[in-house]
Amino acid sequence: QVQLVESGGGSVQAGGSLRLSCVASGYIFSSYHMGWFRQAPGKEREGVATMDSAGSTTYADSVKGRFTISRDNSKNTLYLQMDSLKPEDTAMYYCAADIGGRAIWWLLLHTDAFTYTGQGTQVFVSS
Repeated sequence: QVQLVESGGGSVQAGGSLRLSCVASGYIFSSYHMGWFRQAPGKEREGVATMDSAGSTTYADSVKGRFTISRDNSKNTLYLQMDSLKPEDTAMYYCAADIGGRAIWWLLLHTDAFTYTGQGTQVFVSS
């Protein structure tokens, strides 16, 4: 069955960096769109970044210029490099995959539409 397993979360001071990883299995990773979204306690889910199978990307305005999404199809792995972290980046971060072929800009705004979602990895940024 399809599995998405995130790792790389942790605690960091403001201005620091983290790199999240998501290892996928159970489907043809290279063929499908992928993304990251996050959810902080008491807040709505927020799309962070998405990437299509060709390598095109979209980002939320709140992370543009600070976060970079990438994928290594040879390792079935999706990454999220997070730099210049801010306390407001504190959240549970989830990896997601979409097999529906929907536009990545649309997926960024409708994260509940992703076909598969991982269990999440916690990021805490202290001031």
